[in-house]
Amino acid sequence: MIEPGTSTTSTGTTGTGTGTTTTGATATGPKTQRPHATGPVFPLTLGVEEEFLLVDARTLRVVPAAPLVLSTAAGLPHELHPEGTRYQVEISTPVADSAAILRSELAGLRRTLARAARAHGCRLLAAPSPVVALEGPLHLTDDEPRQREQARRFGALTDTLVSCGRHVHIGTLDVDTAVAVSNRIRPWLPTLIALAANSPFWGGRDTGHASWRAMAWAGWPSAGLPPHFTSTAHFRRSVQTLLGSGAALDTKMVYWDLRPSGNWPTLELRAPDMSPDIDSAILQAELARALVATALREIAEQRPDPPVRDDVLRLARWRAAHDGLEGFGLDPYTGVELPAADLAEALLDLVAPELAASGDLDHASRTMAGLLRDGSGAHRQRTAFARRGDLKDVLRHLADETEAS
Repeated sequence: MIEPGTSTTSTGTTGTGTGTTTTGATATGPKTQRPHATGPVFPLTLGVEEEFLLVDARTLRVVPAAPLVLSTAAGLPHELHPEGTRYQVEISTPVADSAAILRSELAGLRRTLARAARAHGCRLLAAPSPVVALEGPLHLTDDEPRQREQARRFGALTDTLVSCGRHVHIGTLDVDTAVAVSNRIRPWLPTLIALAANSPFWGGRDTGHASWRAMAWAGWPSAGLPPHFTSTAHFRRSVQTLLGSGAALDTKMVYWDLRPSGNWPTLELRAPDMSPDIDSAILQAELARALVATALREIAEQRPDPPVRDDVLRLARWRAAHDGLEGFGLDPYTGVELPAADLAEALLDLVAPELAASGDLDHASRTMAGLLRDGSGAHRQRTAFARRGDLKDVLRHLADETEAS
């Protein structure tokens, strides 16, 4: 197993400065015994927002049925919400202290939505993209004038609103702490994108990318990788620059892959694609919380931020979106090409002590091993398509996996 970032000099201008040697994160391989947890356990909580598409049960094309479906599932007003278009619905879980509780909440909310969808001749799709092209004009959420203004200002970029992501919230963190933690875990955003890659098809064609959503969404001027912030004041200035330049209507449009939440005392991971596999969803939450806990421990130990070149990290993000888990990625600290599976193992090794401390290591290890063995969501979609060359098979596969949660 290759060791990413080992004894490599970075010349970037972020982090602790230029010309600094970093050891990165060491991948010791899937057969290496992982360390036990040591030191204090940070009492971090979890919360997840998941976005879903609604498709006609017969044609499997997206339908603007969100108002009907949400009215049928109206008993959970705080957990089920409309999204930017009427093709979409959203789940917001209650705050959870453990991954097991989070899984139970997610599974129950998914089942509730799936039942409500079936009542209106629809199926629920945990998919980042509609796979096939939309027919007719875009149906934005009727009761959101903000969406109309967004469409007026950003034009064809609003077509990408018909895409679904998963937002993982880790708390409780004040803004100062969330900013400091964001700096430390942003190098792992490409690996998290690769693990969740699940949008190879878009508009009726194979895009040649494992996560086309990651590429399409990065077209928004307020999206993509977050900056490395020198201070909380720098973070606030960056947000104000987005607003003042017209790149964002409001703070809700700060679409960075990772951000201090504008509404909650959390750090919000926004990079991952949606996936129908609920265990993969929980894996993302487990890894995110463990990364935050690792960063908090490093801050408490007064370790310097690892230097990362922004140009390398941008390329690593693209390579992750292109290759997904089955191909190659770039070591975020060095830019060296490595198998994406090695980078995923390196991430798991890095956060294994915190996963063990929270009781998540067994589940995370098993789920990661399953992804490496059976393939990512993007790989499974392409396998479904390869059988007959019919995109309806891809859509059925996604609906079946979603409803099996």
